[in-house]
Amino acid sequence: MKSLTRYSKEQYELVKDSRNVLFDYCKTISAEDFINQNSSFGRGGSMRNLLVHIANTYQYWIANVSLRKNIAYDEYETVKNISDTIMLFNVVDEFMSDFFERMDSLTEIQYEISGVKKVSDSFKIFTHVITHEFHHKGQVLSISRHLGYVPIDTDIMR
Repeated sequence: MKSLTRYSKEQYELVKDSRNVLFDYCKTISAEDFINQNSSFGRGGSMRNLLVHIANTYQYWIANVSLRKNIAYDEYETVKNISDTIMLFNVVDEFMSDFFERMDSLTEIQYEISGVKKVSDSFKIFTHVITHEFHHKGQVLSISRHLGYVPIDTDIMR
């Protein structure tokens, strides 16, 4: 039987494949539309801002909480285009690799939300960041539809 870490690494490869399909699609979006903010969508309301928010969530939960690094969050405006976004996620992939190396030993990860101290394990945190990514990926595609584009299928099963 495969270990939890091995399954998680395989699952993350599927997430990255889906993410790369989204990135290829975003390359077809005009630079203006990519950063166009739509107040109907949270977290900055643009495709770029939602993608930066996804990366920031990985930075927080994986790098800073789980691995105890001190990664600074990227500001939306520092990511100018899809190429910058891809570079940002390359960094995410690097600390995800570190996370997988330590995943089995990360059994009591302490964190605080709204002043309440809590404990989690690596698998729950991993599940949180990837489901969070898929939630916001759907919003990115919805924004593109609102701007007149025809979204593509970015599901794992396509």
